[in-house]
Amino acid sequence: MKGRLFLIPSPLGDNEPAEVIPAGVLSMLPSITTYVVEAVRTARRYLSAAGLKGHVQDLEFHELNEHTTPEEVEALMKLFEDGRDVGLITEAGLPAVADPGAQLVRLCHRHGVEVVPMSGPSSLMLALMASGLNGQSFAFLGYLPAKTEERRQALRSIEKHSSTARQTKIFIETPYRNDSLLADILSVCRADTEVCIAANITMPDAFIRTRTAGEWKKAVPTIGKRPCVFLILGH
Repeated sequence: MKGRLFLIPSPLGDNEPAEVIPAGVLSMLPSITTYVVEAVRTARRYLSAAGLKGHVQDLEFHELNEHTTPEEVEALMKLFEDGRDVGLITEAGLPAVADPGAQLVRLCHRHGVEVVPMSGPSSLMLALMASGLNGQSFAFLGYLPAKTEERRQALRSIEKHSSTARQTKIFIETPYRNDSLLADILSVCRADTEVCIAANITMPDAFIRTRTAGEWKKAVPTIGKRPCVFLILGH
């Protein structure tokens, strides 16, 4: 008999787990002793704050991040032998969404391991909810190209399709490139294209605003290195 893979949400920022993680998730954490995590240090701190303080040293951790090879991911399937349940924790938010943990989830399906998703905060869905943009048709595009000209070309294509399909486009960026991405959005997009900036969602200093590109140009905010989700809707 094989164990199950529990997809365990984590806070998007420095929130106390009890403030943003459902009580049902927190209450089941003590039943899991084996975790696959993006970063062990962060996971230890989260689980300690989530009620396992004093017991974290007894847990078994395995890392799965952008440096993990396919062979190393495959080897993780041994963890489910003898009916052992495993928890998957990402750095922030929901596991396997814009997250390397998706590799393990895919393998679990292939090997007949039950996957159990747990409710928790998603920066993408929270940003969409708060944006006022089209929630009936939307697409998450992940990261755009890092090089300026390639990124601007991608933005032109994204805006064109958004306008034609009336579809909200959602994307993210490495925090230190937030402001350069916003500059490119405002330099490329039409004045009437709606742009939502959703930074530090769920945190006390959360910034979520939707304006047209033309309106943003009159007062361009500084996002800095805060985690941020960008959404656009062309007209």
